[in-house]
Amino acid sequence: MSNNTPDLNGITALLQTRISNGQQSLPKADLRQLLEMAGLSLAGSKTMAGTELALTLTNTREFGMVISVGLGGETGALLAGALQKGQGGVSAAAELTNGDDLLQAFKQTIAYRQLAGAVAEQTLTDCFDTFIQLAQHYAPTNPATPFVLDRLELNPFSFSDERIAFNSGSCTFSRPAPVPAPRPAGKIHKMLHPKSIGIIGVSGSKMNFGRIILKNILASGYPASQITIIRPNETEIDGVKCAESLASLEHKLDLFVVAIAADAVFDLVDEVIATHAAEAVMLIPGGLGETAASREQAAAMMKRINDAHRNEDGGPVFLGGNCLGIVSHPGEYDTWFIPKNRLPQGQRKAERNSALISQSGAFMITRISHNPWLDPAYMTALGNQNDLTHGDMVNYFAELDGINTIGVYAEGFRDLDGLHFAKGVRKAVLKGKQVVLYKAGRSVAGANATLGHTASIAGDFDLLEAVITQAGGMVCDDFDRFNDLFYIADCLHDKTIGGNRLGAVSGAGFEAVGMADNIQTDNFSLDVAALSPETEARIGEILKAKRLDALMEIRNPMDINPGADDEAHLQCAEAMAQDPHIDAVVVGLDPMSPVMRTLVENKLRPGYDISDEQSIAHQMPKMVAALDKPLIGIVDGGELYEPLVAEMKDRGVCVFRSCGAGVKALSRYTRARLRAEEIRQRFGE
Repeated sequence: MSNNTPDLNGITALLQTRISNGQQSLPKADLRQLLEMAGLSLAGSKTMAGTELALTLTNTREFGMVISVGLGGETGALLAGALQKGQGGVSAAAELTNGDDLLQAFKQTIAYRQLAGAVAEQTLTDCFDTFIQLAQHYAPTNPATPFVLDRLELNPFSFSDERIAFNSGSCTFSRPAPVPAPRPAGKIHKMLHPKSIGIIGVSGSKMNFGRIILKNILASGYPASQITIIRPNETEIDGVKCAESLASLEHKLDLFVVAIAADAVFDLVDEVIATHAAEAVMLIPGGLGETAASREQAAAMMKRINDAHRNEDGGPVFLGGNCLGIVSHPGEYDTWFIPKNRLPQGQRKAERNSALISQSGAFMITRISHNPWLDPAYMTALGNQNDLTHGDMVNYFAELDGINTIGVYAEGFRDLDGLHFAKGVRKAVLKGKQVVLYKAGRSVAGANATLGHTASIAGDFDLLEAVITQAGGMVCDDFDRFNDLFYIADCLHDKTIGGNRLGAVSGAGFEAVGMADNIQTDNFSLDVAALSPETEARIGEILKAKRLDALMEIRNPMDINPGADDEAHLQCAEAMAQDPHIDAVVVGLDPMSPVMRTLVENKLRPGYDISDEQSIAHQMPKMVAALDKPLIGIVDGGELYEPLVAEMKDRGVCVFRSCGAGVKALSRYTRARLRAEEIRQRFGE
């Protein structure tokens, strides 16, 4: 229905005529003309019949042009609040989709099912492609566009003999707004891997934030000879040399850490820019835009920073304000003002291959405190995003070798940075990486709280979830989901996700049932696979050897009885993992069974504990490492079994403390990985 290249010159002339007459919207006749010039075949409105749809292009603050398609008319309005997420319609950033990609997402909706084959797939694809081309050309991110389509909507419309018939539609447009100067994001590398660091705000007589930061940098192994403290009338503090001022520095700093009072920051920023003293600046103080009194000053400071980006060298990049700072293990430094004795210490993974980006520093330290096995290579707090943004950071890590998993806590995106972020997510996915996002400020009260916390604009959560999911990311709406998804993504990145077929085994009956009960998440479900005859025979042999064959029936999920020891659990799990009809295995490890080696010290049976070479603590890591498929362990028990969990996590086993959490996390992760594979096939080179 749309095989022609849109007549963009004709459409622009039509919009120019209207705006010259002081109008920024089109009447229905002009809208029909615009659609015809776009190459769409139109039917008369009186021929409208069948399923009523809505198709909308919207210029959004965060994501630029977004295309949405779903149920329209009275039916769409009536069902809008009653349908499950994603059932009524779909949305995607116009710059990150095409007609075929949008059609595949649209197929999951009730709107598509109601069409019931009445419209050819190619007709839908052509229609979507036409609107996407319009959105991409008349977009705020297109420097050559003379106009921006603020909103173009057909609602309702239907298809009649492969033509579009619509009774109602609208189109509003405007001149594009000025585009800020691009940030020199390449300087992020120097910020994370500095060859020189400067600090201002270090007290020589007390343990203030600046002094704690200095001590943490030194304790991380960063050489004292490469640090300079800006403090007049001092020669050295804690063995680190002092300089009188920024102007007196002998060389340009890669990183300058600012830990002074907020009211002094504004002038200091001007000094940094004027003296060209640093490539990257970290603004620790709060109060830079979070309060009504500081917002005007903060906005003026942000403008001066952006003006500096128009200089030949791009000027310095700024992280923060209201920023906890950075822990960069590859850069060998820690600028957090949290004393090291308040956080877990030591490397918990053989190789650190994840990054954690957070608008809230407290969010990061809480995650690490709860689960030190996350152990990211980089932990970066963004604070107010006065300059560097979520989009800048995720795009940087998408390109950085050695980083496979990127976790993000965001309270809000700056203008068009949601699109920049989504492009970073897509870039990461195409490179085989994964991005997990927790979006805060979803409610009105939450949005108000983010404004007071980091001066953020919260945005529309449903739209964000749709765009980032379509880009290939994993979006979380609660802390537990983020914790579990970031953890499982980091553990299973190198495992093959071949499908959604699950094998489940446990020595506890309730757990086997609980695994089956938690396979459904949102609009996706794992499938409890039928075991192959070979697998049934193999499990039968295992149970017979353990004299358990008379106590149970072989099935999936399978309760293998509390009499099953470590070896029986692992052999049954391995048999399922080797079944070609199974893509992932979850095994409940029944820690309280008297025949399991799960205690640090077994007083009733000395030596029959986790130190035994035959225990799951020793044998399960070997099995997990040898398997290409995911295998997750469940240890549902109290404090007595924390050493067991720690031992297995230290050895690379993905362990959850309840079957519900483990299976739900696997279901969500499987869905995201399968979607990522579709994206690589559709958009990869």
